[in-house]
Amino acid sequence: MSLVLLNPRAAGGRAARLHGPIAAWLRVHWPGARLEAPRHPDEAIELIERSPRGGRIVLIGGDGTVHRLLPALVDGACELGLVPAGSGNDTARALGVAGLRWDGALALALQGRTRAVDLGECAFAGRRLLFASSLAAGFDAAVGMRALRAPAWLGGQPRYLWATLGELAALRTWRLRVRLDGRVVHTGPTLFASVLNTATYGAGLPAAPKARPDDGQLDALVAGRFGRLGALAMLPRLMAARHLTHAQVRCMPCQELIVDSEHPVPLAGDGEPAGHARSWRVRVLPGALRAVAAAPGG
Repeated sequence: MSLVLLNPRAAGGRAARLHGPIAAWLRVHWPGARLEAPRHPDEAIELIERSPRGGRIVLIGGDGTVHRLLPALVDGACELGLVPAGSGNDTARALGVAGLRWDGALALALQGRTRAVDLGECAFAGRRLLFASSLAAGFDAAVGMRALRAPAWLGGQPRYLWATLGELAALRTWRLRVRLDGRVVHTGPTLFASVLNTATYGAGLPAAPKARPDDGQLDALVAGRFGRLGALAMLPRLMAARHLTHAQVRCMPCQELIVDSEHPVPLAGDGEPAGHARSWRVRVLPGALRAVAAAPGG
């Protein structure tokens, strides 16, 4: 029996409207599936832990839904099927399912072939944080935190643009030392030092165009010193994937990134706030999860 988990809080609560249509669709097309809509991540984790090891779990939600349940999915060697119903959906983009209607995505999630995809792991302050799409550190993490407080009617990229403009008013940089695979690549004022496993983050911003979730590596995106006007001018360049021509922005493949800071830096995994840290280590976990994908190679 397939377990289908709908996050009713995804996309500001709009995902809850899918419960009735999905239940009706499953009765007709996949009567053996079990549909649950847990109100809290702990309930969803318990359902996954009680499922057969190695079984397929279909998640209906966004990047935050995947992020919260990654440890349970990995521990249970589960296969992931994803129906995009969140505000960001960058993991779904990387898997090639973000453009599908919910019924097409659900059919694929239940019966599609899986492939091995990489995950990222961030270790800081005695914690171990898994992420599927991105580990943001600095300005973009602060934007992600602000996006969670955006008006409920704002969805997708408009939510992140609203948050970005708000965060520019309180713009700050951090003095960081960044090491990639044992080599120091940056020291000094830094707007952000993030790591991507997917080509996009922030609801489709093409931050690391060459990143793939199945290439056995991560892509570090480091932005140096920026003022408010410079950061504001960078936004349209980022949306057009032209930011990497800027002298203060570098995108570099790596398997490990270590960052040290003089002051606490905000962190966010897959857009979800993760607290602050003065030092952290990120590494790739090649092929750590099997997921249904519609992209080439699926």
